Amino acid sequence: MSLRVQQDVSLKPFNTLGVEVNARWFAEAHNDADVREALAEAQRLGVPLQVIGGGSNLLLTRDLEVLVLRMLSKGVRVLEEQGGQLLIEAEAGEPWHPFVMWTLEQGLQGLENLSLIPGTVGAAPMQNVGAYGVEIKDCFAGLTALDRKTGELREFQLDECQFDYRDSRFKREPDRWLILRVRFLLERAAALHLDYGPVRQRLTEMGIANPSAVDVSSAICSIRSEKLPDPAQLGNAGSFFKNPLVSKALADELRQQYPDLVAYPVAGGQVKLAAGWLIEKAGWKGFREGDAGVHRFQALVLVNYGEASGQEILALARRIQADILARFRVVLEMEPNLL
Repeated sequence: MSLRVQQDVSLKPFNTLGVEVNARWFAEAHNDADVREALAEAQRLGVPLQVIGGGSNLLLTRDLEVLVLRMLSKGVRVLEEQGGQLLIEAEAGEPWHPFVMWTLEQGLQGLENLSLIPGTVGAAPMQNVGAYGVEIKDCFAGLTALDRKTGELREFQLDECQFDYRDSRFKREPDRWLILRVRFLLERAAALHLDYGPVRQRLTEMGIANPSAVDVSSAICSIRSEKLPDPAQLGNAGSFFKNPLVSKALADELRQQYPDLVAYPVAGGQVKLAAGWLIEKAGWKGFREGDAGVHRFQALVLVNYGEASGQEILALARRIQADILARFRVVLEMEPNLL
């Protein structure tokens, strides 16, 4: 067996919140063969296989009596080019932001608004990651996944993935599908998405009137760097809560009480509220208890100041959820996967 399986490995270096927990068994997959070996080894050990990527969307609350498999498969390739459109395939272990930068270096557009998002290519479809008006589904062209039950490879097209807001079939069925490769359809000349959040304002501040995709990426990297702390300096998992969807009636009622409510109409007659605004309005921004806290510049981000446990961060998150529900009658849903 080429797969190297270790015992009792700390996962602190492999989750961006910097939570100290141990994995009973741990291995790293560099190719499809390693993945298959890991599945067989987990079956032999009689434990579940837990797959992780960059660890940027995890909240670990206890030691894991499982085989943790870290995806490190690498490779990016152009499959087709036709009429200014390129079909790009990337291995699941490719770090997401460097992959976005690679597409921009090739003169391709479509992923620039998703710059500086942590994690890996393989994890991106699970969450249907999105930022500044763009989601994975907007340029998604398919993926290859391993069926854990049968050992067969399956190709998924857009409509089979059941993408939703920060959700997908793969997030809802984590024990069934293991994503190996993802494909994107990108263009050499595509419309830029500039009107979500402060993107256009930042471009104006940068003195850019006619931005390129590279300019948009630079603006978004600048905005994100100000709002989101570097996990290498301060443990965090990025945005900790989803922006909640509420009825128009509730949004109108809240707006009567809070004229500065940040809200966006969405399809289906619902309204998306800014979770960060709700949390800040409730007074949680900058809150700290022990080493678990809410970031002082961005209320949507929970942080680990050093030695906070996953249980302490979870307890803080639940306190915030309960307070937001009591104050605004709004349910906040956590973004990170809870283990």
